[in-house]
Amino acid sequence: MEGVFVTAINCMDGRTQIPVIEWLKEKYSAEFVDMITEPGPIKILSENKDKALINSIKKRVEISVRKHNSKLVAIVGHYDCAGNPVDKNIQIEQIVKSTEIVKSWKFDVQIIGLWVNEKWEVCKI
Repeated sequence: MEGVFVTAINCMDGRTQIPVIEWLKEKYSAEFVDMITEPGPIKILSENKDKALINSIKKRVEISVRKHNSKLVAIVGHYDCAGNPVDKNIQIEQIVKSTEIVKSWKFDVQIIGLWVNEKWEVCKI
């Protein structure tokens, strides 16, 4: 497999896609970003209730890690999320909890949390 891959569990909101891709490429020397999207994924992961959806996300991460040799998974929350309309502080808590859920999957990857602010700038949690 040619190229360096990283993985992002990101919102489906199109406003977050390019900033997250560009940030991951710059900070982690990635050539490609496997984007796993859901509306409000940090809500889904942190609540840990919808097992079918969580298993779907996990399966997609597994493909990225096993087939593309991704060594990093970024979990993304953002300003003005329609799928998770709560304030920044709650989203930060959800990102932290989501990283713990993804760590429990035991993939041999670095797991980070990212917040995309109202200026569509990416900040590491």
